[in-house]
Amino acid sequence: MAKPAIVVIGASAGGFAALRKLTAALDPPLESPILVVLHVGAQPSQLPELLNAVGVTPAKHGEDGEAILPGRIYVAPPDRHMLVAGGRIRLTRGPKENWARPAIDPLFRSAAQAYGRSAIGVILTGHLNDGSAGLYEIKQRGGVAIAQDPRDAANPEMPASAARHVRLDYCPSLSELPSLLQKLVTGKETAVTIDAAKAAAPARPEMINGEEFDRPITVTCPDCGGALRRSEVGTIVKYACHIGHLYTAEAMAAAQFNEMERVMRAAERILNERSEFCRQMADRADPRAEVWRSASAEALERAYTLRDFVEQEWITPQAAPPASTGLAGRSVEAPVA
Repeated sequence: MAKPAIVVIGASAGGFAALRKLTAALDPPLESPILVVLHVGAQPSQLPELLNAVGVTPAKHGEDGEAILPGRIYVAPPDRHMLVAGGRIRLTRGPKENWARPAIDPLFRSAAQAYGRSAIGVILTGHLNDGSAGLYEIKQRGGVAIAQDPRDAANPEMPASAARHVRLDYCPSLSELPSLLQKLVTGKETAVTIDAAKAAAPARPEMINGEEFDRPITVTCPDCGGALRRSEVGTIVKYACHIGHLYTAEAMAAAQFNEMERVMRAAERILNERSEFCRQMADRADPRAEVWRSASAEALERAYTLRDFVEQEWITPQAAPPASTGLAGRSVEAPVA
């Protein structure tokens, strides 16, 4: 591959500690710029200052339109996607992807488009699978695909997903990563692709009580309610609405479950309120007092039934431990949930 011109890193849960450890070990600084996305949402972030406290590579939040310089760390600011184009940083408040803004996939996609073979993508610790689709794009354009060894990650789901869906070049521990990046950037190391197992095809829907119910015409977006369009990037299934909200299948499953729980909790609240309203009406000197009491008891009973229904265990496919990726020479065991 050509000499790498950019390193893009994505992390989520557990990423703060991982990024500090990585930054502290980058001495001397890399000759290439490093662009980092950590899932911070809209909360204030002091990550650049905290990275500066432990490392020799200057770190700062990226600014829209600024030139990307070597030997620097650029961190996506809160509530903004960070992209690269024409050697400069572009910040957008575009739709969330995989529930996140900033999200990893937009940065990785833009790095793949702008730098091609001169891009190195790195997935660190985190939940679900943000970054897998973007890392796939980097690999497809000839760049280097790296994921932290899931056995070494505080939260193994993101790197395990990357290993499952992308033909990785390396799967190092966090302590091995700094020296690997130095060798790749200086040309002392060349990428050697590792074969990873394909994700299993999803099972066909089962009959329910011996009857197949009418299927909905489409699946809607948990954020805005718009119709979702399904697409595939390699073995990664993605859903996107016309607004631009984008989910991988795993993130979609989690978002859909949260919306389902929110709606059922709202129904539970309304039933409780109906029970209280009917009880107050029954306390009045009203010839229908007994009917009001019965209605109050009925609403309360159904509220309890709904609460028990919501709080029972649910099947969550997105949280299932991934199969062993069969990495050549370094098999990644399925993390234990």
